[in-house]
Amino acid sequence: MKQRIIWGLLAGAAFVALLLAGGWFYAAALVLLALLGFNEYTKMNGHSWNEPASLLGYAGVLMFVLPWKLMGVDSPSSITVLWVLAFLLLAVTVFTKNKITIDGASLMLLGALYVGYGFSSMNAVRDLDHHGIFWSFLIITCNVASDAGAYFVGRAMGKHKLWPSISPNKTIEGSVGGVVLAVIAALIFAICTPHVIDIGTSLLIGFIVAVAGQLGDLIQSAYKRVRNIKDSGSILPGHGGVLDRFDSWIIVFPLLILTDLIPT
Repeated sequence: MKQRIIWGLLAGAAFVALLLAGGWFYAAALVLLALLGFNEYTKMNGHSWNEPASLLGYAGVLMFVLPWKLMGVDSPSSITVLWVLAFLLLAVTVFTKNKITIDGASLMLLGALYVGYGFSSMNAVRDLDHHGIFWSFLIITCNVASDAGAYFVGRAMGKHKLWPSISPNKTIEGSVGGVVLAVIAALIFAICTPHVIDIGTSLLIGFIVAVAGQLGDLIQSAYKRVRNIKDSGSILPGHGGVLDRFDSWIIVFPLLILTDLIPT
């Protein structure tokens, strides 16, 4: 636990510094994290990085996450990236004479969307013309509050298992505690900055971040259980891989954009 806390604080401080710096510093960090995350995803599925389908998956991730705005060009639409990637992956099944199957192609398409769009959404929020740092910190703070509430309330009061077949340590009490703390965190943001966000919107964002974030964590847990692995990777001692650390974020950021709760 001591090692986990120390490395967590160091990594958190480094990430906050990059977030505050913005621009190429933050964008480059997200590109690197996305590529590392997709590498974990391919390994989890038993594929090496240099297989044709994997390489196309990496290309798809880059098409999502590259900082097109900083590069001075218009970003391709998400549907364009998905369709072209799907077409190329399906074509590979033909050219490899089904050595790469439709199942393998589908996995790479799903992974590129899951990882690539997830991390690109984090950059999209930071790049907002109005209060990009504010919205980024609001989402991240609510997410961290949800994790902390779920952990400590679960440890202190947890008696009823939330989803034992997927994640045996999570409890209903902990989940509720996470939601409550995330909502409180969002409410504090609204009280301190009423010119940016109203109380109703903040409460809704806090609730969505907590619920969707916990679901994102369960999604990753379910996937690891299917693959019979403990962690997606080992990038940080005591914290697992990129997907272990960002499983909630790459669900929450896209969801808040798609629901128009973040004024993009």
